[in-house]
Amino acid sequence: MSRIFITGSTDGLGLAAARTLMKEGHDVVLHARSRERASAISETSAAALGLVIGDLASATETRSIAEQVNAIGRMDAVIHNAGIYLERSRGETPDGHAKTLAVNVLAPYLLTAWITRPDRLVYLSSGMHRSGSSALDDIDWKKRPWNASQAYSESKLYIATLAAAVARHWPDVLSNAVDPGWVPTKMGGAGAPDDLEMGHLTQTWLAASDAEAAKVSGGYWYHRQRREAAAEAEVTDVGFQDALVGKLEGLTGVRLFAERG
Repeated sequence: MSRIFITGSTDGLGLAAARTLMKEGHDVVLHARSRERASAISETSAAALGLVIGDLASATETRSIAEQVNAIGRMDAVIHNAGIYLERSRGETPDGHAKTLAVNVLAPYLLTAWITRPDRLVYLSSGMHRSGSSALDDIDWKKRPWNASQAYSESKLYIATLAAAVARHWPDVLSNAVDPGWVPTKMGGAGAPDDLEMGHLTQTWLAASDAEAAKVSGGYWYHRQRREAAAEAEVTDVGFQDALVGKLEGLTGVRLFAERG
């Protein structure tokens, strides 16, 4: 039995992953953005190990989420599932960041730094990461005209790269990125063509399975098959990893790795 924390677990893939893991006998800690969102899953949360609340768009609330999780106890795995898709505008978080960057990248970065280090980390990427730009000079969209699709694609390139960087820096942790596919969730839309079941079963497998195939690190996965990231040159490039981590450190004021390189 494992103890697993899942961000964004009030609906979609996060909720499906939580229910699957709980059915398998694991202890799951759920996350909701607000008390209103939490009330929608009262039946599931009643059977969970715990429920933490906080908005990932805010660094202060993200810190609170980490503290709530740590108060429950050390997790065996963390699934960084939460994400937002096509935001109409750049937005402005309480910390002055683009909302897509804050929720999809900065929050997982901060939670990775602040939550007591687990044995396994799973980060949700997307096939759209292949359209992400490797230019890091304006990742917070302060200079460029807002482009929602491009911002999302870049965020998913960054999160796949962060997963690879964690795998390199923390050899005692199994860190992997997952492309769940284009699945029919609220985010993906009813017409999405991919298998909803396989959309979350890769995350649960990497987070909890004792199968040797799941006990690896530094991978990019799609439907339990290891694949090369489409932007492999960036994701696996040590220089790009370190440049991105340095950028995230500068934006958050939080250092993830004691040493780089």
